[in-house]
Amino acid sequence: MVAERETEDLPPGWRAKQSKSRAGKWYYINEHTGETQWERPEEAAQRKRQHKATEDNNRGMEVRVLHLLKKHRGSRRPASWRCDKITITKDEASRLVSELRDQVVAAGEEGKRAKFEELARVESDCGSAHRGGDLGHFGKGKMMPSFERASFELKPGEMSGLVETDSGVHIILRIE
Repeated sequence: MVAERETEDLPPGWRAKQSKSRAGKWYYINEHTGETQWERPEEAAQRKRQHKATEDNNRGMEVRVLHLLKKHRGSRRPASWRCDKITITKDEASRLVSELRDQVVAAGEEGKRAKFEELARVESDCGSAHRGGDLGHFGKGKMMPSFERASFELKPGEMSGLVETDSGVHIILRIE
């Protein structure tokens, strides 16, 4: 018979039981749900609280950007909503993005976002084009490293230079 530990120091509804498969190891059973776990219930609850606190803190570690992408024949997937087969070179894509960036800059600070969204809707090879290039909020670890790095280095209202990823050549406008 498997030994059971005293349960008086466990939260109500929990009991401890010695594992048959792991000698000397105890596990915990929630008598209401049947859930079992290796960690003491208090430790698991504390870990969950810490995880939630980390998630809450990370919400402040998100950015929101608009981007405009030009793919080229060396891109990871050289096709888009605009064109079934993209044949331009990386240099050509860079030149086009640079020219589009110049148009955004020429619109001035007050017209920058509107011009960026207008150009992204027509010129971007990303599916976000129909949203003016808006990728919504994202945190670290969600985008390609060079794109993420550029996005987080910008302050709200700032626009990047050309950013290269496996997808192609981008410009990024951080909005939040």
